Amino acid sequence: MNSDYNIAPLGDHSIIIEWEQQMDPVIHQRVMSVFYHLQSLQLPYIRDLIPAYASLTIVYQPSLTPRLKQQTASQEIQVMLKKMLEQITTSATAPPRILRIPVCYDPSLALDIQSMAEQKGLSVDRIIELHTQQPYTVYMLGFLPGFPYMGKVDDQLATPRLKKPRLKVPAGSVGIAGSQTGIYSMTSPGGWNIIGQTPIRMFDPHKASPCFCNPGDQVQFTPVSLEAFHKMI
Repeated sequence: MNSDYNIAPLGDHSIIIEWEQQMDPVIHQRVMSVFYHLQSLQLPYIRDLIPAYASLTIVYQPSLTPRLKQQTASQEIQVMLKKMLEQITTSATAPPRILRIPVCYDPSLALDIQSMAEQKGLSVDRIIELHTQQPYTVYMLGFLPGFPYMGKVDDQLATPRLKKPRLKVPAGSVGIAGSQTGIYSMTSPGGWNIIGQTPIRMFDPHKASPCFCNPGDQVQFTPVSLEAFHKMI
């Protein structure tokens, strides 16, 4: 694997591997290769693996870590990771899941779609067309449980966050912030530009896999009418 990365401690029980910090599918593929490889090893001292755009955080249990007398748990894991990264290839990634997510772009749910259209000199239909014309990579989950950060949107859709965040954004709201698109997994404050809403529940703590999306997935948005949206809820 490309050696352009850095490994460093992150707090008392974590280590982070960082690649060049940018939203790039090639870099993210490297992240996911290491993620899947470590996941397959099922090492008892690794408690969690957290992939992001260009980094992977490894959370470990020091008391379970096999190590030499002169090395700390952190040092031993860093040595292991460096050896592993020399051998692993990007072909270690699993085939991405393709998720089709229905979205209603009706202005009653799409709180910012009309103002975005006016700002950009585009029709609302063109905004919808641009947002649904391509699949998006889920780069990471964050902000809220199950909130997927996806990208990149078409350059014509890229829009800064709202200057004044809303105090209440409904669960399922689909938004744009910069060149990213995402879905609010629960009702919360937020500053993304809301262009639609999905009836899909993005986070359900009662399910074995509570998050609807996972890093590495490919999401394709499908427009639905307001009537169809209400029937799906």
